[in-house]
Amino acid sequence: MPRHFRPFCRHGKPLVYSRLFKPLVDGLPSLTPLKSRSNRPLTFTFEHQLSSLTWFHLHDHQSGRELLQVLDQDAFAKDHIAPPEGVSRGAFFEAMNTRGVQQLIEMYHYLQGQAKKLLPAAHPEWGDLIGIDGSLIDAMASMQWADYRDGAHKAKVHVGFDLNRGIPEKLFLSAGKADERPFVAKILKSGQTGVMDRYYQCHKNFDEWQEAEKHFVCRIRKATRKTVLKERELLEGSHVFLDVECLLGTKGQNQTEKPVRVIGYKVENKDFYVATDRFDLKAEEIALIYKLRWDIEIFFGWWKQHLKVYHLIARSPNGLMAQIMGGLITYLLLAIYCHEEHQEKVSIQRVRELRIAIHNEIIQMMAEYENDAKTETSTEYPAHASP
Repeated sequence: MPRHFRPFCRHGKPLVYSRLFKPLVDGLPSLTPLKSRSNRPLTFTFEHQLSSLTWFHLHDHQSGRELLQVLDQDAFAKDHIAPPEGVSRGAFFEAMNTRGVQQLIEMYHYLQGQAKKLLPAAHPEWGDLIGIDGSLIDAMASMQWADYRDGAHKAKVHVGFDLNRGIPEKLFLSAGKADERPFVAKILKSGQTGVMDRYYQCHKNFDEWQEAEKHFVCRIRKATRKTVLKERELLEGSHVFLDVECLLGTKGQNQTEKPVRVIGYKVENKDFYVATDRFDLKAEEIALIYKLRWDIEIFFGWWKQHLKVYHLIARSPNGLMAQIMGGLITYLLLAIYCHEEHQEKVSIQRVRELRIAIHNEIIQMMAEYENDAKTETSTEYPAHASP
C-alpha cells in the first residue's frame, strides 16, 4: 500500500493528508482484489493507481507525463506514492488504459454512501432530489470511439447530482453524440425526483417515469400544448402565474397518457414552465426545486476548472473512465473532509488551504527525515572516527 495512505502522525496528531485519505483506507478492504493477468505480480498495483489519480486531481498537474515526472523526481511522491522500484511509462499507461475501473467504481460508491450518511440534506422535506445533466469532454482525434460529428471527437459524461448534499451520485460515459434522455432511467431510482432542463422533455418518458415511480421536475418549452384537466388555486402575490393538471402534447401524436402538473412562474421578467408529477408540494416549492438544478452546472464548471478532470491522462474508454472516477473520488474525499473539519461544503478556498497545508507538512516531514538520517550517520560514524 502506498505510504501516504497510512495514518502518519506528527506530535501525536494525524497529518492533514492522512485525515483526507482516511476514507480510502477504510474502503480498500471491501474492494474486489485486482489480480495480475499473468504469473508475474503487479508492480503498479490498484493502490498505486488510486493514489496517483487522487494526487493528480488534488494538485495542479496538467498531464499524465507531468504526473509521471513527479512520481519519478519529486522526493515525497517518489517515496510515498509511486511503487518502491518506481513506475515506467509503459506500466503507468497500461494500468490507466486497461484496468482498475471496476475497483475505482466500487471505491466511488463506497465513498458516496459514506458521504450521503455524513452530509446533512439541505431540504429533506422535498425528498431525494437528483439533478441530471450531461457534459461534453474534448477528445483527441485518435479517440475514434468518442464519436461526435465530422471533424470532431468528444465524449460525454451523464451525471446524477445529489442536490440536497452537493455531491455526485451516479455517472455514465458515452460517445459525445449519444442522446442524454435514455440515461435518466439509469440514473434515477424509484422514489427519487430527477430535476432536469428542457432538453429532457419527452412526453413518453414522463409516462414511463411515473409508471416506474420515478418523479421528475423538468422544464418544458413555453409553446408545449397543454390540455387542462384541472386548475389549482394560486397564492395572491406569488411569482407563480400557472398551476394546472393537464395532458401535454397533441392528442394522437405525442400526448401524455398520464396527467402531469405544469407550473408557470416568472423570474426577472422571464417566464419558466416546469412539468412535474409532484402533486404533494406547493407550486412555489416546485419553482425552488428547479432553481436548485443550477448547482449541477456549478459542479461541472468547478470540477473542470479546479480538479483538472479533463486534462486527459489516457485515451481509451477505460482510461478516461478511470480518470473521471479518480476526479469524483477526490471530490467526495474533499466533501467529507470539508464537512468533518469545517462543517462546510467544498470550496476552492478550502481546497487551496488544504493544498498549502499538505505542502507545508511534506516540507516539514522531509526535513525531519533528513535530520534523522544525518543523526543516524553521525552516530554510526563519529567525527573523530573513520568508517
